[in-house]
Amino acid sequence: MTSEPAPTTYADAGVDVDAGDKAVALMKASVRQTQRPEVLGGLGGFAGMFDASALAGMTRPVLATSTDGVGTKVAIAWAMDKHDTIGIDLVGMVVDDIVVCGAEPLFMTDYIATGKVVPERIAAIVSGIAAGCVAAGVALLGGETAEHPGLLGPDEYDCAGAATGVVDYAGILGAHRVVAGDVVVALASSGLHSNGYSLVRKIFASAGWAFDRQVAEFGRTLGEELLEPTRVYARDLLTLTRTEGIDVHAFSHVTGGGLAANLARVLPQGVFAQIDRSTWTPPVVFEVVREVGRVPLADLERTLNMGIGFVAVLPAAHSDSAIEVLKNQGIDAWLLGQVSDMVTAPIQDGVEVVRGTKGVDGGSVQVVGTSPR
Repeated sequence: MTSEPAPTTYADAGVDVDAGDKAVALMKASVRQTQRPEVLGGLGGFAGMFDASALAGMTRPVLATSTDGVGTKVAIAWAMDKHDTIGIDLVGMVVDDIVVCGAEPLFMTDYIATGKVVPERIAAIVSGIAAGCVAAGVALLGGETAEHPGLLGPDEYDCAGAATGVVDYAGILGAHRVVAGDVVVALASSGLHSNGYSLVRKIFASAGWAFDRQVAEFGRTLGEELLEPTRVYARDLLTLTRTEGIDVHAFSHVTGGGLAANLARVLPQGVFAQIDRSTWTPPVVFEVVREVGRVPLADLERTLNMGIGFVAVLPAAHSDSAIEVLKNQGIDAWLLGQVSDMVTAPIQDGVEVVRGTKGVDGGSVQVVGTSPR
């Protein structure tokens, strides 16, 4: 007589429901810190709820939404077994895209997929997401943790998020406001942020640099430098737009594609911006990446933010006030370049002009000069 096969359970397939429940319990305190008065209900529901009655006070409320992930920077967190900052990167990548159009981010949800749910690790990731949300003034409304054994290794995970914001139609920022005579103001980044890590990881792996290697130029280990969290700009940018006497025309979030490509996206056709490398010195991490990898400058600038995480386009007469407001909020800012029309543009021969990126047929940008370093 043939014996019956043993029953197969969800746990046999590698999914631990109890661990998932424990992770939710551990993250509750972090999530609670992000709550705004508009949040209805608590963590654990099938959907998060947000009281939108305040929108009724707007003339023409427009919802804005964005979604993103952290990219291969998560591999650094795996290797370092440090998971409490990667969530800050996630928030920065998501909510700061919303502020570009002048919208206030209201709430965010997250998604974490992992090969094995380790409750303490999931809670650490969510603590970083919560810290980013607090910095941005955004409610973490809910999320999902999924266990994918066989698809991801036991110590591997990826995370993504989505956020929603609102802006009154008359307050929408963008290319339609930008005119010749405006200037470009740069906002310093906190480092590499969360873009270009496939290049960065390949460079240091090829050079044999371990993440625990002490790097004199950084004053800390390579891994610690690479895990430096993305600066979250949302609250500071909203303060800038709400400051009397400062008329911001456009913002650009400097992420994948680099400074020139992302600035071109928020300029109208027929408008040219020239930005000057001599106005700033990129943080040392960019120089180390360039030297160790022997990366051509053009490729480096198309991949990394080079020390500028955001730019604002506004009237020249408002630039000094804008820089002062930003510096009072702890953000180093400076005059980066000028905006003109293509007819009078001071285009330098032999220097690339970037136009038409990310599917946007916008303005043109040229980067000139040499860094002081």
